[in-house]
Amino acid sequence: MAVQIGDKVRFLNAVGGGVVRCFRGKDQVLVEDEDGFELPVLIKECVAVGDGGMPTRTAFRKPPAETPKATPPALKPTPKVIPVVETPEGERLNVCLACLPIDSKALQQSRYETYFVNDSNYYLFYNYMSRRNNSWYSRANGLVEPNTRVFLEEFGKEDLNDLERICVQLIAFKKDKPYSLKNAVSVELRVDTVKFYKLHSFVPNDFFDEDALIFPVIRKDMPEKELVISAADLQEAMQQKVSADRNRPAPHPPAKHQQESSVIEIDLHIAQLLDNTSGMSNADMLNYQLDKFRETLAAYVGKKGQQLIFIHGKGDGILRKAIEQELHTKYRAYYYQDASFREYGFGATMVTVR
Repeated sequence: MAVQIGDKVRFLNAVGGGVVRCFRGKDQVLVEDEDGFELPVLIKECVAVGDGGMPTRTAFRKPPAETPKATPPALKPTPKVIPVVETPEGERLNVCLACLPIDSKALQQSRYETYFVNDSNYYLFYNYMSRRNNSWYSRANGLVEPNTRVFLEEFGKEDLNDLERICVQLIAFKKDKPYSLKNAVSVELRVDTVKFYKLHSFVPNDFFDEDALIFPVIRKDMPEKELVISAADLQEAMQQKVSADRNRPAPHPPAKHQQESSVIEIDLHIAQLLDNTSGMSNADMLNYQLDKFRETLAAYVGKKGQQLIFIHGKGDGILRKAIEQELHTKYRAYYYQDASFREYGFGATMVTVR
């Protein structure tokens, strides 16, 4: 019996069937199945069925014995393990953090990336933290393979305050081989965030093609130790200096002493500027200190090359940040940098008059 458009058919050599919707060429028809899909089928492979309606899938199903067996999924190849290439130098731990600007040509607006660099033959479990409100917060942690660097985070200028105090904890080991025992390490670092604004702080290095700001954590098995100046020691040193300065007259502007190199120190501690601060708020005292800072710069206008060291102390960094803001906005022609760390710790800024 010839197949016509609208006939219900089943397939001779395949499971299924449907309704003939149209002819395609001389020897093919389009058959619409139960799901609405139109299938091209040879006319000779179609058999019209009676008025009982289109057979169901069950009616067209072949006996179970004829059901083709499912092909088992191909086994995934076992990943190839690349052996660790060890070096004699790598038997000592050398670990650092590296910060790179994403756009070094626009450093003032650029964001940064932080990497953990493991320059040793050891696997390292690491925990990278920052300190905020007298508590530690884990920023990244995991396992880094030997002689490898891993990405830790991306951050912007708005995050720098949270990165002034960081800590890295480490546990070193080797897999499937004997090794020398390394002590677990916890290294706290103080980050000078001003360096992120200075292009010369980013230097060539052995780990990246780009210049990077490098913070050593361990060098030749020796954990990095910052020069720690306790608040009590700093306070005692400043009190001794104030006592010594009071025994001699102070020149104007309020320079406390002048070294042979003509570098002038100006102590902006409020106790040095005022004998009595009763009734003054913190804002009042900060404004008074900034006024003295501005008066000093005004007194040395035109004296190119004159170096002025403003001692602002470590404290919570408010006065230091206020001074840097003034220099960045109102005195952009002047060059400034951290004063000698050995002499002042993080408590002084040196300004060069231009």
